This record gives sequence, C-alpha cells and structure tokens, in this order.
Amino acid sequence: MTDDVTTPLRRGFDPSVPHCARVYDYWLGGKDNFATDRALGDAMIRAVPDIRHIAHDNRRFVHRVTRDLAVEEGIRQFLDIGVGLPRSPNLHEIAQHIEPSARIVYVDNDPLVLAHARALMPSHPEGRVAYIDADLRQPTTILTDPTLHDTLDLTRPIGLTLIAVLMLLPDTDDPWTHVEALRDALPSGSCLAITHPTADLHPDQINTAAAAATAAGMPLITRTHEAVRRFFGDWELLKPGLCPVAAWRPDHQAHDPQTAYYWAGVARKP
Repeated sequence: MTDDVTTPLRRGFDPSVPHCARVYDYWLGGKDNFATDRALGDAMIRAVPDIRHIAHDNRRFVHRVTRDLAVEEGIRQFLDIGVGLPRSPNLHEIAQHIEPSARIVYVDNDPLVLAHARALMPSHPEGRVAYIDADLRQPTTILTDPTLHDTLDLTRPIGLTLIAVLMLLPDTDDPWTHVEALRDALPSGSCLAITHPTADLHPDQINTAAAAATAAGMPLITRTHEAVRRFFGDWELLKPGLCPVAAWRPDHQAHDPQTAYYWAGVARKP
C-alpha cells in the first residue's frame, strides 16, 4: 500500500520487492519469504535487535485476544483484516477450539497471502472460514462483499482485528476514517483489536527501522499513543487499556514489555 491514490489497490506478486507478510514470516522462522524479504528483515534487526520478539509478541497477542473475546465476551464471529501468512495456531483455530461453530472472515489484498490462506487454513466442519480479496482503504468493498454476508451475521457481535496492518497506511490515506466506517457497520457488543508500531518508547531504533523499510519499498508508519487511541473512537477500551503489546493480559512475562515498540488495545462497542 502506498499513499499514491492512483496505485491499483490489488498488488501483483513481485518477489523482488519486500512484503510485510513475508518479512514477518522470516522473523517468525518461516520459509515463505525471499532474499529481498530477508535482507530487509536483517536490516531491521540491526536497527531493532528485539524485533523478532516484537513479531512473536504480535502473534501471542492474537492468540490471547481471540481467546479472551471468545471466552469472556462470547464472540463467535471474527473479521481479520490484513491476515498475513498462515502460522498455526491461526485465529480461526483458536476461536474454533473454544467454539467449533465459530465463523471467521480473513481479508487481504496480497495474492500470495490469499493463496496460502485458502490452502492452509481449513475450517472446523461445524464452523466456517472464508477469504476476501480486498483492501482496508476501501472498507465499503469489504462490508458489501457477498462472502462477508454469507459467512457473518452483522446483527450479532463481531471481533474485528487489525494486527500490524494500519502501519501500512500513511496519514494521507486517512486510516481513521476507514476504521470508523468498519466500526460503524458493526453491532453493539462487537470488539476491535489493534496493534500498531510506535516511536514513543524507543524513537531512534524504531525510526531507523522504519526508514530502512521505506527505502526498500515497504511502508512502515509509526504512530503515537494518542494517534492509535483515535482508531477506537468512542468505544470502551477493555482493561488494561492501550499498552505495550506484551503487557496486554500476558500469560507470562518473558521479557520487558517496554521493548515491544508496539501499542496494543481492545475496545468494545457500547
């Protein structure tokens, strides 16, 4: 994604240009990445030595938030935008382990991600998993897609997850308006989960990493605590509020949460 509105929203597969999903795959120890992804990944590791921890913290956050929304909030439907490359346990596996009838829609605009997701993320037979090729910058396209309405009931609470994806949209794309459109379409009791990189905690390191990503052709926008908080609108933040990602209801304290470089939070629609 870029801030050039004339750029087609559907990007083709180009292994010569690093892609955020493949870079994350590299940091997580996966094999679905290319030399350009590994080169950028290594450059960002040099800038932020803990960046592999950050990637794993984001994955663990997905696990915790899915579990808590399913168990504590009773949510049985999830909309995951910017799904990334599959890595078990995926969101639907956790949700359907708790409730086999849970329904999940994954959204991405990268053909490689969608191909892997369709091949590697089958649903539990009692539930359903579906995939939409769409872009966060066009929320109406997502919300009017027949697959979404065939899979999810928009009159019942939905867990919307935007994990490490808003960083791809510059301010000129007005991502707050896009997220607001998604929030407005969801019913009362729905929840929104977000993680987002920030330069609030360690500005020199994260700004160096962001510059390396941008130079390689992969946007990485950092935002302040206040700017990330705006994405939740007037929804009620669940405890412990907007905090470093590793500090959001941790199962254990493996390392200093202040090294996470990411804000994370979950809010409920009144």
